[in-house]
Amino acid sequence: MTDNTSSSLRDTLQTIVKLVALGMAVFQIYTAHFGLFSAMVQRPVHLAFACTLVLLIYPAAPGFYKHRPYPWILRIVDFLLIGLSLWALIHLTITYKTLAVRGGVASTADLWMGGLIMVLVLECTRRLMGVALPLIALVALAYSRYGDLIPGKWGHFPLDLEQIISYQYLTMEGLFGIPLGVSASFIFIFILFGAFLVASGTGEFFIQFANALAGHLRGGPAKVAVFSSAFFGSISGSAVANVVSTGSYTIPLMKKIGYRKRFAAAVEAVSSTGGQFAPPVMGAAAFIMADMLGVPYLEVVKAAIIPAGLYFFALFWMVHMEALQQGLRGLNKEELPHLWPVLRSGGHLMLPAFILLGLLTMGYSPMKCGLWATVAVWIVSALKKATRMGIGQVLKAMENGAKGCLEVALACACAGIVIGCVTQTGLGLMFSGLVIEAAGGNLLLSLILVMIASLILGMGLTTSAAYILTVILGGPVLVEMGVHPLAAHMFVFYYACLSCITPPVALAAFAAAAVAGSRPFATGFESMRLAAVAYLVPFFFVYSPVLIWKGSAAEIVMATVTATFGTLALGSAMMGFMLHRLNPFFRVLLLIAGLGLIKPGLATDIFAAAVMGGLFAYQRWGVKTAPTLETFPKPVK
Repeated sequence: MTDNTSSSLRDTLQTIVKLVALGMAVFQIYTAHFGLFSAMVQRPVHLAFACTLVLLIYPAAPGFYKHRPYPWILRIVDFLLIGLSLWALIHLTITYKTLAVRGGVASTADLWMGGLIMVLVLECTRRLMGVALPLIALVALAYSRYGDLIPGKWGHFPLDLEQIISYQYLTMEGLFGIPLGVSASFIFIFILFGAFLVASGTGEFFIQFANALAGHLRGGPAKVAVFSSAFFGSISGSAVANVVSTGSYTIPLMKKIGYRKRFAAAVEAVSSTGGQFAPPVMGAAAFIMADMLGVPYLEVVKAAIIPAGLYFFALFWMVHMEALQQGLRGLNKEELPHLWPVLRSGGHLMLPAFILLGLLTMGYSPMKCGLWATVAVWIVSALKKATRMGIGQVLKAMENGAKGCLEVALACACAGIVIGCVTQTGLGLMFSGLVIEAAGGNLLLSLILVMIASLILGMGLTTSAAYILTVILGGPVLVEMGVHPLAAHMFVFYYACLSCITPPVALAAFAAAAVAGSRPFATGFESMRLAAVAYLVPFFFVYSPVLIWKGSAAEIVMATVTATFGTLALGSAMMGFMLHRLNPFFRVLLLIAGLGLIKPGLATDIFAAAVMGGLFAYQRWGVKTAPTLETFPKPVK
């Protein structure tokens, strides 16, 4: 094959990818405005677009063909697989209405199509995300088929292949369950919103805005990283993608003013990870959580406000403590943009975010809110020539939105297979009973077991997939032990997010380490230290849901104020610095005080306040254990 022919074929393939991605975006926008189709039409069509794009974009062996041409014989096989996936999914959209006439009995064609699409979903997920999630799904399917051979409580009643396939393919309890439904309705629109924000230059504006606002402060670039990464982490839902994009700017700046490479990488990783549980978007899992709980989306957002605020306040404080210890300053004002010119040139780009919040508060559906916020980005960008989005940029944003949705769509489909296996075999109920029995009815031990399961399942998986897989097993355990359902789901969700920075497979921390040039595992453990509050707060809102707005106004205000001081104490303990450096004994005392203040309760608050106040007074007026701030070295100009 000549170079010209090969180039022509590549161009043709890219055109096909673009057309399919635009078709997916148009379909999703149409349904967001005019209303969803029946679930057994909306979800298969959404999955059909996703499978087609994955098979077009990702080769059969991504690692092998990364630096070499992809053979066209395999490309032909990919087109054959696309045809089979479309056949299987379109078959369902055409014939699902006849199920009632047939009494729910699967035909031979149904069984073949169902088996075929399950295999293709596993293959597409493998190409896109690696083998971890498909392997979990295969184990779940093997358990469904052969679990009756397992003696004792782990076994279940016999299920043949026909029952498994028909349950997965013809009901909304398996492959086409809640996770894929949320992806097909809510998640795509918000990913599209994020793609439009990027295309309009909102990302660059927020970095410039944060720099103008905080870049001159002590350790300013790290504080800029906290602000900008939190914002984009919330919208993108991918900590790793956020680290690579914003980290390429913030990490070099942090290193420039004197932050250690490992610390700079950890700040970016922790900020990007925290964006996933920062309102209003919270990545994608917030929509899945609302649907699984059957509560309004705003209730999930409201529950996340205080814990997310504590998380970022603690991170901000620890960044400041590190700057004090190292004697770091901010960037020179000559190196920074001025606030007013930045606002004048790009301030209008903040309007869509306020429009989104306003629409959500007014009670519109998240789907409508996301759609009109996306339209608002396009309209608002036209107010200034420098940010104006032409038709080409709009189409490119639509294409990027469709491509950005693939990971979530396939993860949700694969997770749906696992959910189907759990519900059909009754494993969820059995697991709950076995965990409660193993924990001896002890809630703390049950929480620790569920936390470990969330962290393990999150290694190498997307946050959404890790949350879904853990909550279908661990959620019922906690609810059965008296935990508020929202607190139980938030507990699992937090640790699914934190798996991104928890070794041995801390993907966000490793990505940040690659940008910073630091050691991956050392960066992972540094990230854990900076995210200490996030590892502890879920236990507190399980025992006392006041922190997720389950209580009176007075209780919520009191818990928020004391928890805020608790994060100061905890951050100082972790960094070993308050007004001056702390010796190990004082660090332990401050750690205990921090835990006591974060945990709602009058007795612990009084004790912790006394400890914290005493240490503050000792360092302020007592023996000085370190040089005063004025003696720190001046930055070299």
